[in-house]
Amino acid sequence: MTEDVADLVQTLREAGGDTTSVEVKAAAGGLPVSLTSSLSALANLPGGGTIILGLDERTGFRPVPLADPQILKQGLATKARAYTPPVRLSIDDGVVDGKPVIVARVHECDPSAKPCRVTATGTAYLRGYDGDFPLSDLETQGFLTARRPPLFDRQPVDGASFDDLDPDLVASFLATVRERDATGLGRFTDDAELLRRAGVTVSGGRPTTAGLLALGVHPQQFFPRYVIQASAEPLPHDPPGARARNQITITGPIPRMLDTALDWARRTFDTVIVANPDGSVTDRPVYPLVAFREIIANALIHRDLDHWSQAFAIEVRLRRDRLVITNPGGLYGITVDRLGHDAVTSARNGLLVAICQHVRSAATGGRVIEALASGIPTIAHELSDHALPPAQYVDFNIRFTVLLRGPAANSTSPALNATELRIYDALGPAPRTVAQLEVILDLTGPNIRKALRSLRNRGLVHQDGGRGRTTTYRHSLTPRG
Repeated sequence: MTEDVADLVQTLREAGGDTTSVEVKAAAGGLPVSLTSSLSALANLPGGGTIILGLDERTGFRPVPLADPQILKQGLATKARAYTPPVRLSIDDGVVDGKPVIVARVHECDPSAKPCRVTATGTAYLRGYDGDFPLSDLETQGFLTARRPPLFDRQPVDGASFDDLDPDLVASFLATVRERDATGLGRFTDDAELLRRAGVTVSGGRPTTAGLLALGVHPQQFFPRYVIQASAEPLPHDPPGARARNQITITGPIPRMLDTALDWARRTFDTVIVANPDGSVTDRPVYPLVAFREIIANALIHRDLDHWSQAFAIEVRLRRDRLVITNPGGLYGITVDRLGHDAVTSARNGLLVAICQHVRSAATGGRVIEALASGIPTIAHELSDHALPPAQYVDFNIRFTVLLRGPAANSTSPALNATELRIYDALGPAPRTVAQLEVILDLTGPNIRKALRSLRNRGLVHQDGGRGRTTTYRHSLTPRG
């Protein structure tokens, strides 16, 4: 366990924060209230997760003294029973930098019993890349319907007719099928019969959900939220109050949405100047467009099509240090740890995938997808070629997120200096005055006050008292004594 914890903490330090499946708490003042949502969220996460008590994330995951580890363990075990169904925990001792910590493995809730709820409130939580969030009623339905095989792409669309299919896209689809699958689907000479057997339409020419999404004139007439919502975080020089840059809602059939998303990325991604081996100099987007295209294509093809998910769009958020793409619906038939390692082509929307293999981009004439399980390796190669960290894939069961970290992702705030570290550690056992710190640390008052100001500005230390009362300082995570 000690070696496993050491490796895990090293990963957290390199990432500069918690990961989706790992939650770190200092717990210097006892079990934090935020554990209530974390236990539910991790139990709802495919594969579960881990909670580590006794580390301070804000100081580089340094150990903090735990007043009574045994009481903390008992508190965790008691808290785990306050859920429906109860959260299953495996609690062990660990060691980080020679100091004890508590490691609690949160086991995934049985899928047939999800979502795991806080019994007292009835609230269930979902893990996010930047926090835990209460499940909405619609998202709760996602957990319930995930217990059945998805066949929603095969359903005919109410109110739609053959005229709602794009003639140019249909003609291109027919030509590609007859060229690429001449002895199979392409052997049907009658266009209407070929489209019906391909699953684009049903008897009478009414389009299926898959047919309309791939080849429709404007699928959003029937599925208003089958869109991509993309935006970039404001820059420091943007006007005060600016909320986003280059915000866009992308509509249309899948091939045209994919082309438009790439156009948005070309306009929005920062560029760097790169010297090529032949001596030429070119501008290159910070995030590789090939990788971005693969991620967006996967989101369009594999998003959930059930009734609960029709209120949710695919979201693209460009932050200063990362790019986040999220679509409704988790992985189907495969787990995150197998992505890119197995040649698995499992698909939530099998018919949509089959149709899109023969759909071509109107802008480039290229394939929309290959369905050869080559997308994840392509993304990995492109990110490596751009000297970027590997993509982080997070399956939230009813939501799938891809996180790309930019070149600035490894930049962190300056580390605490030796004096600041000594003072911070001295405040761990109990609040102290400047005079007490002078005696304990053999430092001068001015040096201590300077260090305390720095620690307060970083939110690591809280000041109590003042204005005629004794002034003491404590860890901001520690309740007032």
